[in-house]
Amino acid sequence: MEYISKFREMLLAENQKHNLVSRRTLEEDFDKHISDSQEILKYTSLDNCRIADMGSGAGFPGLILAMHCPTAQFILVESDRKKSAFLETVALELDLGNVKVVTSRLEKLGHDSYFRETFDIVTARALAALNVLLEYGIPLLKSGGIGWFWKGSKADEEVEQAQKALQVLHTRVESIYWYKLIEQRDRALVKVVKESPTPAQYPRRTGIPSKRPL
Repeated sequence: MEYISKFREMLLAENQKHNLVSRRTLEEDFDKHISDSQEILKYTSLDNCRIADMGSGAGFPGLILAMHCPTAQFILVESDRKKSAFLETVALELDLGNVKVVTSRLEKLGHDSYFRETFDIVTARALAALNVLLEYGIPLLKSGGIGWFWKGSKADEEVEQAQKALQVLHTRVESIYWYKLIEQRDRALVKVVKESPTPAQYPRRTGIPSKRPL
């Protein structure tokens, strides 16, 4: 795909100036980042959905999914200004009209009426533990909306540790999809369903979800 080739070129160049992804492994692992980002497309369709990608970083998975799903609307949320500037540049250069970049903390976004409970799907890859991700992401979802969270080989443990968060946020884990990136069952996609509106006090103020997880 031409988009991917151009994105690779831009990311490698930007990474020399600002360390968006580990420089030591980026060139050899780029294809794995792409493959990992695309894995969700085996299990669901994102067509015509409004999607918040949390902590988009260098664009995995948000930018990659936006390239593949032109009818979906993607909000890429990134609090680091250098990273969000890179995301905006890529979206502009690749003419990705279905992408908007928002430079913000997720705790603040979750209380903004423009964003709160307006998304069909939230995604996050390599951002935080599941119980923290739930507090960041569930307030953004409509009731019935889906959270898709990329996890490693300890996904089962993270789900167990997130039981309180799941209960408090009126959410349930529907499925865990295991797959192989390098080794057997080394990666998982955790699918979470929001069952009813989020209590008004969540997410808690900036920094608290990660310091004192539910």
